[in-house]
Amino acid sequence: MTYTIYGDLRSGAFSSEAALAEAGAPYTFELISIEKNAQKSPAFLAINPSGKMPALKTPDGQIVTESLAILLTVADRFPAADLLPAPGSPARADVYRWLAFMAGEIYPMVEISDFPERFVPTGVEADTLRAKARSRIRENLLLIERMLNGPWFLGETFSALDIYAVMFTRWRGTVGRDWLEGGHIPKLHALAERLSKRERIAPVWQRHFAKD
Repeated sequence: MTYTIYGDLRSGAFSSEAALAEAGAPYTFELISIEKNAQKSPAFLAINPSGKMPALKTPDGQIVTESLAILLTVADRFPAADLLPAPGSPARADVYRWLAFMAGEIYPMVEISDFPERFVPTGVEADTLRAKARSRIRENLLLIERMLNGPWFLGETFSALDIYAVMFTRWRGTVGRDWLEGGHIPKLHALAERLSKRERIAPVWQRHFAKD
């Protein structure tokens, strides 16, 4: 009864793997190299026709795609892990709010920042588009920074929201190393430090980000 994650290191697959590890779920990690464009291979397109990672195969063979959907699926299947607050609680609504915000407002800008030539011609237009996307990501990370008022996003309570929020602080090529290391988001960096030391997530963190 093993789950399979399809993804690359340092990618959105981190949030899926971290959630499964925190839940104590049995899983394997199937490496799909972005550098080698393996996400566009016939083998992976048979798993996810959109050619995007991560993807999750459940023990019963169901395929779940989109990192947010995977995160919520893991939380639902392993309620004892407390990745989400109690159903119907104000905290649960807060988690949904901010997960949706990050998935809708930050994640789309990541592809534009990383691959602007997919949208406009290479050259000045692509450089301008990348700069605009980076600016939007930074603005939204600053907004999240202002919302943090405790050791975790929800204050004293750890949740899947912490995994998802921290993921965006690791993508230095996307957001800009100088900006991320420039003292703009100290609370998010402190959150990342705490997350990296959680007993079950620490090994996952090392696999993805040890070279940071």
